[in-house]
Amino acid sequence: MSDKPQRYERDMRGYGRRKPAVQWPNGAKIAVQFVLNYEEGGENCLLHGDKASEAFLSEIVGAQQWQGQRHWNMESIYEYGARAGFWRVHELFTQFDMPLTIYGVATALKRSPEQVAAMQEAGWEIASHGLKWIEYKDFTEAEERAHMKEAIQLHYEATGAYPKGWYTGRCSDHTVALTQEMGCFDYVSDSYADDLPYWRAPRGEAQQPQLIIPYTLDTNDMRFAAVQGFNSGDQFYCYLKDSFDALYAEGERGAPKLLNIGLHCRLIGRPGRIMALRRFLDYIQSKPDVWVARRIDIAHHWMQEHPYAAPKFDVVNMSRTAFVDQFGGMFEHSPWIAERAYESELGPAHDCAIGIHAALAAQFRKARESERLKVLNAHPDLAGKLAAAKRLTEDSTKEQAGAGLDALTDDERATFSELNETYTAKFGFPFIIAVKGLNKDQILEQFKKRVHHDRDEEFTTACQQVERIALLRLKDMFGED
Repeated sequence: MSDKPQRYERDMRGYGRRKPAVQWPNGAKIAVQFVLNYEEGGENCLLHGDKASEAFLSEIVGAQQWQGQRHWNMESIYEYGARAGFWRVHELFTQFDMPLTIYGVATALKRSPEQVAAMQEAGWEIASHGLKWIEYKDFTEAEERAHMKEAIQLHYEATGAYPKGWYTGRCSDHTVALTQEMGCFDYVSDSYADDLPYWRAPRGEAQQPQLIIPYTLDTNDMRFAAVQGFNSGDQFYCYLKDSFDALYAEGERGAPKLLNIGLHCRLIGRPGRIMALRRFLDYIQSKPDVWVARRIDIAHHWMQEHPYAAPKFDVVNMSRTAFVDQFGGMFEHSPWIAERAYESELGPAHDCAIGIHAALAAQFRKARESERLKVLNAHPDLAGKLAAAKRLTEDSTKEQAGAGLDALTDDERATFSELNETYTAKFGFPFIIAVKGLNKDQILEQFKKRVHHDRDEEFTTACQQVERIALLRLKDMFGED
């Protein structure tokens, strides 16, 4: 046994089959959230103390950084976003009286006081987009933490308020952990993992859970600046409309979602693209039950309606003893299965009945046949001597009672006893069946059928039934259907 069992931190399950019962304000079928990224003046530039020019998200598709040189064309493209593009987007959204959220790079906001004033006059939220619009993948945790703290302070100096939302964008693998460590954000958006907000569990006793409102890279005008992206406004409009229609239909079926739309001043602010956005605003304005909101409004709604709930067992952080005590009885009298499962790769996807069952069943399936045979033999006969002596496990007692096997007539008990003896003598293990949902007549029918199987076929069937019994026990433990 290893001192450090395998743990997988990525959450591949999310909400799974059990989606939250989302109710947006006023019964909206969809929430639409527009983000305008304000990065102009915060990008890589020698004037900003950077070692190279910018190369990301501009009309120069495939641009490369110029080391130690200013890139005049790139700089002027970014300047267009601040000087012209921003005001075109500002005019459009104020005409439609639709709110949006600004992802504001702190150094860019500091260099654009007039634009900041316009954002505030419009009632837009200004969230933090980091200190600088640069790549953070190679930063140490200490370096990135220092940039975050400086960004928060500079944001306050530029806007008069501290940011309540955060999105780095060009982030590192420790960005989200650092923002959670800060403990000052109502939401963080450095994730693209869902169509709904979700909670990130605390890492350590001193931390609070962190609300994550995922962002998007597909319903995003950045694809105008990407290879195989949008090359016309019509493509952008159609993609936004199709995305809206799909999620709106899900909302009509009772499962409302969030549609994120990402915009950039220097991209969508071009005359040849802004009309596509205008058409889309016209389209969603024509639909009933649409909630267009700022990101902070969505965060506060989610906090109130869907507060953080800790996982039932928090499998990733369970001790070996706690894990085996909790799950060691799912396979009858065979705690070794849970012991081996604890050593396997476990992650957030296992914080549910199906997840734990998958981990346990994997160990059972790859065990030697002799080990699996012992598991089969650990199960009691149906309505047999152990039941009569009231020596069944608590789970087995409830299961047999649920199928009426604790209230047999003398003739029925004699039939079961005869079948038990015949079956066990033939196969070398007792008849096993998951009795939940079956009555004694259905059980007897299966008993009489399976006693005629050959040994290999019945060994396989019995093992499948053992697994099913474990799954049903786990679903009962987790309170899942």
